[in-house]
Amino acid sequence: MRILGLDYGSKTVGVAVSDPLGLTAQGVEIIRREKENHLRKTYSRIEELIEEYSVDLVVIGLPLNMDDSEGERAKLSREFGEGIERRTGLKVEFQDERLSSFEAEEEMASLGIKRSDFKKHVDRIAAQIILEDYMRAHNIGANK
Repeated sequence: MRILGLDYGSKTVGVAVSDPLGLTAQGVEIIRREKENHLRKTYSRIEELIEEYSVDLVVIGLPLNMDDSEGERAKLSREFGEGIERRTGLKVEFQDERLSSFEAEEEMASLGIKRSDFKKHVDRIAAQIILEDYMRAHNIGANK
Protein backbone atom coordinates (compact mmCIF):
# COMPACT_ATOMS: atom_id res chain seq x y z
CA MET A 1 0.00 0.00 0.00
CA ARG A 2 1.41 3.40 -0.99
CA ILE A 3 0.57 6.38 1.15
CA LEU A 4 0.80 10.04 0.19
CA GLY A 5 1.65 12.39 3.06
CA LEU A 6 0.76 16.08 2.84
CA ASP A 7 1.76 19.09 4.91
CA TYR A 8 -0.98 21.60 4.01
CA GLY A 9 -0.11 25.25 4.48
CA SER A 10 -1.53 28.61 3.47
CA LYS A 11 0.54 28.82 0.26
CA THR A 12 2.35 25.49 0.04
CA VAL A 13 1.71 21.78 0.31
CA GLY A 14 4.67 19.60 1.20
CA VAL A 15 4.43 16.14 -0.36
CA ALA A 16 5.92 12.80 0.71
CA VAL A 17 5.20 9.24 -0.38
CA SER A 18 5.87 5.82 1.05
CA ASP A 19 7.94 3.40 -1.00
CA PRO A 20 6.12 0.57 -2.88
CA LEU A 21 6.67 -1.86 0.02
CA GLY A 22 5.44 0.62 2.62
CA LEU A 23 8.76 0.54 4.47
CA THR A 24 9.92 4.15 4.30
CA ALA A 25 8.74 7.67 3.50
CA GLN A 26 10.47 10.07 1.13
CA GLY A 27 9.87 13.75 0.57
CA VAL A 28 8.82 14.37 -3.03
CA GLU A 29 8.14 18.05 -3.67
CA ILE A 30 6.52 21.27 -2.53
CA ILE A 31 3.42 22.46 -4.38
CA ARG A 32 3.24 26.26 -4.29
CA ARG A 33 0.36 28.63 -4.97
CA GLU A 34 0.00 32.40 -4.91
CA LYS A 35 -3.18 32.64 -2.85
CA GLU A 36 -4.45 30.40 -0.07
CA ASN A 37 -7.87 29.71 -1.57
CA HIS A 38 -6.63 29.04 -5.13
CA LEU A 39 -6.55 25.26 -4.89
CA ARG A 40 -7.52 24.03 -8.35
CA LYS A 41 -3.92 23.54 -9.56
CA THR A 42 -2.92 22.14 -6.17
CA TYR A 43 -5.66 19.50 -6.32
CA SER A 44 -4.73 18.70 -9.93
CA ARG A 45 -1.08 18.17 -9.01
CA ILE A 46 -2.04 15.93 -6.10
CA GLU A 47 -4.24 13.89 -8.44
CA GLU A 48 -1.26 13.50 -10.80
CA LEU A 49 0.96 12.35 -7.93
CA ILE A 50 -1.69 9.88 -6.74
CA GLU A 51 -1.77 8.35 -10.22
CA GLU A 52 2.02 8.47 -10.71
CA TYR A 53 2.72 6.68 -7.42
CA SER A 54 -0.39 4.44 -7.40
CA VAL A 55 -1.42 5.83 -4.01
CA ASP A 56 -4.01 3.98 -1.90
CA LEU A 57 -4.32 6.39 1.04
CA VAL A 58 -3.71 10.09 1.72
CA VAL A 59 -2.52 11.36 5.11
CA ILE A 60 -2.70 15.07 5.89
CA GLY A 61 -0.99 16.74 8.82
CA LEU A 62 -3.47 18.13 11.34
CA PRO A 63 -2.12 21.23 13.13
CA LEU A 64 -3.60 20.77 16.59
CA ASN A 65 -3.09 23.31 19.35
CA MET A 66 -0.89 22.23 22.25
CA ASP A 67 -4.04 21.58 24.32
CA ASP A 68 -5.30 19.13 21.62
CA SER A 69 -7.99 21.55 20.42
CA GLU A 70 -8.51 22.35 16.76
CA GLY A 71 -8.14 25.90 15.53
CA GLU A 72 -8.66 27.57 12.16
CA ARG A 73 -5.67 25.87 10.49
CA ALA A 74 -6.96 22.43 11.52
CA LYS A 75 -10.38 23.32 10.11
CA LEU A 76 -8.79 24.35 6.81
CA SER A 77 -6.75 21.13 6.71
CA ARG A 78 -9.91 19.06 7.21
CA GLU A 79 -11.67 20.99 4.40
CA PHE A 80 -8.66 20.39 2.15
CA GLY A 81 -8.87 16.68 2.96
CA GLU A 82 -12.57 16.63 2.11
CA GLY A 83 -11.71 18.16 -1.26
CA ILE A 84 -9.15 15.44 -1.94
CA GLU A 85 -11.63 12.71 -0.96
CA ARG A 86 -14.28 14.19 -3.28
CA ARG A 87 -11.91 14.52 -6.21
CA THR A 88 -10.06 11.21 -5.89
CA GLY A 89 -12.38 8.85 -4.03
CA LEU A 90 -9.46 7.89 -1.79
CA LYS A 91 -9.68 7.72 1.97
CA VAL A 92 -8.01 10.65 3.73
CA GLU A 93 -6.72 10.34 7.28
CA PHE A 94 -5.17 12.94 9.53
CA GLN A 95 -2.00 12.84 11.61
CA ASP A 96 -1.12 15.20 14.44
CA GLU A 97 1.56 17.45 13.00
CA ARG A 98 2.48 19.47 16.05
CA LEU A 99 6.18 20.17 15.99
CA SER A 100 6.70 18.64 12.52
CA SER A 101 8.12 21.92 11.15
CA PHE A 102 10.39 22.17 14.20
CA GLU A 103 11.56 18.57 13.63
CA ALA A 104 12.11 19.36 9.95
CA GLU A 105 14.28 22.36 10.85
CA GLU A 106 16.30 20.22 13.27
CA GLU A 107 16.80 17.61 10.55
CA MET A 108 17.91 20.23 8.02
CA ALA A 109 20.38 21.68 10.51
CA SER A 110 21.81 18.21 11.18
CA LEU A 111 22.21 17.71 7.43
CA GLY A 112 24.18 20.95 7.17
CA ILE A 113 21.55 22.85 5.19
CA LYS A 114 22.02 26.59 5.62
CA ARG A 115 19.29 28.28 7.66
CA SER A 116 18.74 30.68 4.74
CA ASP A 117 17.74 27.66 2.61
CA PHE A 118 15.31 26.13 5.13
CA LYS A 119 12.22 27.58 3.40
CA LYS A 120 13.18 25.74 0.20
CA HIS A 121 12.87 22.36 1.95
CA VAL A 122 10.87 22.61 5.21
CA ASP A 123 7.42 21.70 3.84
CA ARG A 124 8.67 18.63 1.96
CA ILE A 125 10.58 17.38 5.02
CA ALA A 126 7.62 18.16 7.31
CA ALA A 127 5.40 16.05 4.99
CA GLN A 128 7.91 13.22 5.29
CA ILE A 129 7.86 13.50 9.09
CA ILE A 130 4.05 13.52 9.14
CA LEU A 131 4.00 10.39 6.98
CA GLU A 132 6.66 8.66 9.10
CA ASP A 133 4.70 9.49 12.27
CA TYR A 134 1.54 8.05 10.70
CA MET A 135 3.33 4.89 9.61
CA ARG A 136 4.84 4.45 13.07
CA ALA A 137 1.48 5.04 14.81
CA HIS A 138 -0.16 2.41 12.56
CA ASN A 139 2.71 -0.13 12.64
CA ILE A 140 3.43 0.23 8.95
CA GLY A 141 6.84 -0.59 7.48
CA ALA A 142 10.21 0.01 9.05
CA ASN A 143 8.79 2.74 11.28
CA LYS A 144 7.28 0.22 13.70
